[in-house]
Amino acid sequence: MARAGPEIRGNRVVRKTRRTILDWFDHRTGLETAIRNFFYEEIPSSSGWHQVFGSVALFLFLVQAFTGILLAFNYAPTPGDAYNSLKYIITEVTAGRLVHGLHHWGASMMIAVVVIHMIQVFLFGAYKKPREATWMVGIILLLLTLAYGLTGYLLPWDNRAYWGTVVSTQIALNVPLLGPYLGRLAAAENNIGVVTFARFFGLHVMILPPLTTLLIVWHVYLVRRHGVAPLADDVRPPKKFYPVQVMKDVVAIFVAFAILYVMALVVKVPLERLADPTDTSYIPRPDWYFLFLFQALKFFKGSLEPVGSILLPTLAILALILIPFVDRGTLRRVTQRTTAIGIVGLAALGWTALTVAAIKTTPKSPQELAENLAAPAAWSGLSPAELAGVGYFRQENCSACHNLTDGGPKPGPNLADIGKRKDAKWMIGHFKDPSQVVPGTSMPPIPLSDAQLNGLAAFLLKLKPENAEALATAPAIAVQGAQIYQDRNCGTCHVVNGVGVKLGPALNGLANRRTQDWVEKHFVNPQALSPGTIMPAFPFSSDEMKAIVSYLFSVPKG
Repeated sequence: MARAGPEIRGNRVVRKTRRTILDWFDHRTGLETAIRNFFYEEIPSSSGWHQVFGSVALFLFLVQAFTGILLAFNYAPTPGDAYNSLKYIITEVTAGRLVHGLHHWGASMMIAVVVIHMIQVFLFGAYKKPREATWMVGIILLLLTLAYGLTGYLLPWDNRAYWGTVVSTQIALNVPLLGPYLGRLAAAENNIGVVTFARFFGLHVMILPPLTTLLIVWHVYLVRRHGVAPLADDVRPPKKFYPVQVMKDVVAIFVAFAILYVMALVVKVPLERLADPTDTSYIPRPDWYFLFLFQALKFFKGSLEPVGSILLPTLAILALILIPFVDRGTLRRVTQRTTAIGIVGLAALGWTALTVAAIKTTPKSPQELAENLAAPAAWSGLSPAELAGVGYFRQENCSACHNLTDGGPKPGPNLADIGKRKDAKWMIGHFKDPSQVVPGTSMPPIPLSDAQLNGLAAFLLKLKPENAEALATAPAIAVQGAQIYQDRNCGTCHVVNGVGVKLGPALNGLANRRTQDWVEKHFVNPQALSPGTIMPAFPFSSDEMKAIVSYLFSVPKG
C-alpha cells in the first residue's frame, strides 16, 4: 500500500492536535458537550414555525442589552444632562441615531414578540403538566419586559417622559395600603426629581437586566428539562433541534432584525423639548402597549380608580398564573380549543378597541397644533396684518364675486395677480367707495376700519398665481389669532415675521421657549411673570385665548 504524502500526514497531525485541544478544553469545562447536546437535543416532529417566537424574544433581549451598553457610553444619567446627552448621541455620535432607534423600537418589538409567544403557548396548551413552572416564569418575564418600558420611559427626560411618569407614579400611589410605600420607594411622593430619576435608572440598568438574565436561563433550563411541547396528534418519532428548527429560528430572527433595522432608520424616535415641571397644560400619554389601560381607567373615576388601575390588572395576572392549574385536561388540537381561541379573540378585540379609542380621543396640545400649523406653508410667513386680511376676505365673503385661483366665471376679476395691477392706495379707496373708483360697479362699500382695510389690502398684495391657493387656505384658528393680535395692537411692542416694533421680545419660535400655561398666565397677569414689564393685562375669553396662543405658537422660528 502506498504511503500517505506529506500534505495528508500534515492534515492528520493538525486534526489530531485540534482534537486533543478540544478534548482537553471539554474535559475541563464541558462546553463542547453542552453545545453539542443543545443543538442535537431531540424535539417533537411537530415543532415548526409556531415555536420560533421564544428565540426571537431572546435575540431582541440581547439587542436591547447591546444597544443599551453602547448608549451608556455617552449617556449622562442625571435630569437635564440626560436630555442633552441624548440629543448629543442622536446628532453627534457616529451611528448614534441608529443605535438609539434600535434600542427604542427594539423595546416595543420585544414586548410585542413576548406577548405573541405567550399567546402561542396559551393557544397550543403548552402550559399543561409538567410545564406549569415554565409558564409562570414566562409570565414573570413578560412583567419584567413591561417594567423595562416603564422605567426606561423617564430616561430621555423630555416633557413626554416627565409627565408620563407623573401619571404612572400617581397610579402607584393609589395602591391600597402599599401606595405610600411605593411612592417613597420611587421618591415620587411630591414630584418627579433627581432621586426619582436615579432610582428609575438604577432599576432599568442595574437590577432588571441581571434579574431578566437569571430568569431567561431558568426558563430555557425548564424548556430543556421538560422538552418542547408537542402537538396533540404528534405520533411521529422525534427529530433533532439542528439543523431544521435552528434554520427556522435563524430565519425568524433575521426577519425580526430586518424590520427593526428599517424602523430604526426610517421612523423617527419621539423626543420632545426638555422636561418642564411647570407645564401643567401638557397632556401625557403612555406608550402604545399601555394605552389600553390608560383608556380603561376612564371608566373608573374617583374612588373607583384603584379598581381599574390596580385590582383588575392584578386579577388578570393571577388568572394567567392559575391557568395551568385550572385547565388540567388532556392536550387537544388547536382547532378544538375553542375556549382558548375565544378568550384570545375577546382579549385582542378589547385591547384593540381601547387602544384605538385612546388614540382617537387624544386632544392636541397647542404645541402639537403649532407643529401642524407651522408645517411648511406659504401662510406661516405672512405678517400679522396680512394673515388678518385673510380673515377680513372671508368675513366679507369676497369669494362670492372673486376667484383666487382658476374657477367658474364670477362678477368680479380674479385677484390672484391684483398686486401687479393695483397698489394699496387704490385698493383702500376702492374698498371705501367702489363706485367712485370704478363707475358702474355693483360692489358695495366694505364696512371695515382703516386698519382692517389696510390688512385686507396687505393680504391681496401678497397674492400671486402660484401662492394664492396656499394663502387662502390658512387655518381659521390662526387667522382669528392674527386678527386679535392686530386688534390689540400687539405689533407696537413685538415683532412677528419681521414686522413690528422691537420694544418687547420677538415672538417667532415662541412655542420652543414657552408653554401654553405660561403664555396664558402672562396675558392675564404680565407683572406676575415679568416684573417691571409695561405690557398691560389682556383678559381674553377662553376662545380668544385659545386662538391667539395657537396663532403665536404657529409662528415659525425667525
